[in-house]
Amino acid sequence: MTTTPVRVSPVDLARGMRDLVAGEAAASERGRTLSPPVVEAMWDSGLMTAFNPAAAGGAEPSIAEMIETWIEMAWQDGSFGWIGIANLPSSFAAAAYLPDEGFAEVFTANANRVTMGGQFAPNGQGIVTEGGYRLTGSWNFGSGTGHSAYIAAGFIPMEDGEMRWIREGEPELMVAVVPRDEVTFTDGWHVQGLKGTGSYDYNVTDLFVPSWRTFRLFTREPLRGGYAAGRMGMMPVTAAGHAAWALGVAKSTLDDVESLAATKFRMSDMASLASRPTFQKDLAHHVAAWRAARLLVLDTFGAAEAAVDAGGELTPTHRADMRVAAVYATGVARAAAEWAHLAAGTTSIREGSRLERGFRDIYTGTQHAFISEKVAIDAAQVWLGVIEDHFSL
Repeated sequence: MTTTPVRVSPVDLARGMRDLVAGEAAASERGRTLSPPVVEAMWDSGLMTAFNPAAAGGAEPSIAEMIETWIEMAWQDGSFGWIGIANLPSSFAAAAYLPDEGFAEVFTANANRVTMGGQFAPNGQGIVTEGGYRLTGSWNFGSGTGHSAYIAAGFIPMEDGEMRWIREGEPELMVAVVPRDEVTFTDGWHVQGLKGTGSYDYNVTDLFVPSWRTFRLFTREPLRGGYAAGRMGMMPVTAAGHAAWALGVAKSTLDDVESLAATKFRMSDMASLASRPTFQKDLAHHVAAWRAARLLVLDTFGAAEAAVDAGGELTPTHRADMRVAAVYATGVARAAAEWAHLAAGTTSIREGSRLERGFRDIYTGTQHAFISEKVAIDAAQVWLGVIEDHFSL
């Protein structure tokens, strides 16, 4: 008699790594990339492939499961969470969208043990040639590349010296999947926060990439996987990741300052932090704001997922809603982490504490262009009818 394997939620896979991640956080920061024991544990647990289509060894999670997994990973450690929103979506996208020949070369030939990182932004140019592209470009902040066997590199196809266009106002933007040994790394990852993410700079020059190892950046037509994420596309999945990451780091700082409060006495003050009415009021405000932001993210992305599952298309309003939710949640998270850092006093400035690391991480991760005010402006213009759509949302 055969039995059906019990599906373990990706959230539980991540939660099972708490002790290891806590113990390795300092080593990851010193090494400036995620420590080998954590990387191996991601493989051993199944977390590294959990977001993939089933054909690539994945669990095909819902968007809510993805969000809660990222929150859990970022709560444990900002760098670990950032790897979650770098490596997991990168391999998900390649597994979902690569043509069959590319999937066979990258995933099947490697028994699906494929870690992928890099930058999807189109900072390269690919000259169209027979069978593929001649790729040249430089990419900064290639998150997760420290331990990735394949590197993603966004580029603009160039044919006869001209960009290619999908339709008026929407350029064709592509992503190349490149073996690690064909990429030149220049490092550059000496930063304030998220030190353990191995987000190295890299470049290629006149590198031939076969067309079967490329896919469109904005495609919502997966070749593999029955779950909604592939039909939502990389922009919503990436937005969900940024929102969840910020919420996870903020939650860690709120939890830590709450735990500290009963035993924290400031100099010349006989009252504990927990007994102060101002601390109580501010804690209530930031915890409530955090909970509201999390529910907004889950509701907004869940509504878009439901529309896709019902056979509909993502409307410009859906996509604008999701991007605004990510921007808003990031702002709420940053404010909560800043307050927790200040409330904790000198405890939060000691190197090695989660409060100190979380503060550095939140102010590094929230510099990302993906959740900038320009995104909110573009989305609001869709709401207002100033523009019908913006292809980058």
